[in-house]
Amino acid sequence: MKLYSRRQVIIAVSAGLLAALLLGFGAGMVIQNGTRKTAALAEPVVISETPVSGQALSTVDLQAEYTADESANISVYERLNEAVVNITTEVMAVNWFMEPVPQDGGSGSGSIIDAKGYILTNNHVVKDAYKLFVNLADGSRYEAKVVGTDPENDLAVIKFDPPAGLKLRTVPFGDSSNLKVGQKVLAIGNPFGLERTLTDGIVSGLGRPVQKDSTTVIRDMIQTDASINPGNSGGPLLNSRGEMIGINTMIYSPSGGSVGVGFAVPVNTAKRIVPELIRNGMVKRGWIEFEPVQLFAELTDWMKQNGYAVTTDKGLLVSQVTKGGDADRAGIRGGSTAVRYGRSVFYVGGDIITAIDGMKVSTIADLYSALEDNKPGDRIKVEYVRNGKRTVVEVVLADRSKYVTEQ
Repeated sequence: MKLYSRRQVIIAVSAGLLAALLLGFGAGMVIQNGTRKTAALAEPVVISETPVSGQALSTVDLQAEYTADESANISVYERLNEAVVNITTEVMAVNWFMEPVPQDGGSGSGSIIDAKGYILTNNHVVKDAYKLFVNLADGSRYEAKVVGTDPENDLAVIKFDPPAGLKLRTVPFGDSSNLKVGQKVLAIGNPFGLERTLTDGIVSGLGRPVQKDSTTVIRDMIQTDASINPGNSGGPLLNSRGEMIGINTMIYSPSGGSVGVGFAVPVNTAKRIVPELIRNGMVKRGWIEFEPVQLFAELTDWMKQNGYAVTTDKGLLVSQVTKGGDADRAGIRGGSTAVRYGRSVFYVGGDIITAIDGMKVSTIADLYSALEDNKPGDRIKVEYVRNGKRTVVEVVLADRSKYVTEQ
């Protein structure tokens, strides 16, 4: 065994201590342009007020374990995942003996918006449900009831009665009026029944009109690449502060799974209609008292060939107006010649409405969209064409519920 002199041992120990000191100082410094400068230590990131496994995490642990972006995601999820519920339904079916039989329906997500048990979700999640059940984060299950629905915006409010002592977490409403493309968003939901799943992405587009069905276009939808799948419907789309800025509603998917093109109803739409859904069970909207017919190529060609002055091929033909109604009082005129097309019978020769309150209308869906945020009694501007001449009149809206059955 090799022996070392006392001087050799002292030199080795001194060198080790010097190296340790240099490493220690270096941890709080950076090298910039060849000179050494002291680096300011980052402020500690608080992820949760609750220690993990009973042990408080040190600043060094947090900085080493998570990035700032990850810490923000974790904070939002830990604060709000318990406020997102899984909604399951039962629907009524008919068996071979033509007897009504309850069976499992679909499932979706919802956000608790009030400590009394009110939940915001999509209308299509609860539509046709015989029974509704709400599954909370603690595994408890409660039967719920529909409070109000708005098929036009695909929104609904349901409610369950929380037992005494159960404190519910709620999702706070944000503001969707100032969103920017590129802004970070997070979605919490229950895709394919996998409860309280978090995905993130960005706002990919704003103001998207999305055709929901033959008569309804949901305007100003938020497009996002945050992964949304079946079961996410009705769950919240959140900003980085954990505020709801949208309600996840649908995806564009040739395959049936997420391809990074999802759509959410803006939260400002929900903020406008939720109080009315809770109060009335529905949204009261205005209506023009007339029978509209959407123009199409065969119809306009036929009218031109039969001597009718048609100067536009886009708009809504006024087939009939309600006598003494708002349109009639405003001077809008219906047709006089009955025409059969397929199984439909309508009248030609009337005015053609081309715009409502400055919004161009070419389809029935456009008509619904133009009146979506108007109430009975509101005054609106209606532009129509008669014998090639454009005219604008003011119309006082009637109550749509008296003329149109909600889907």
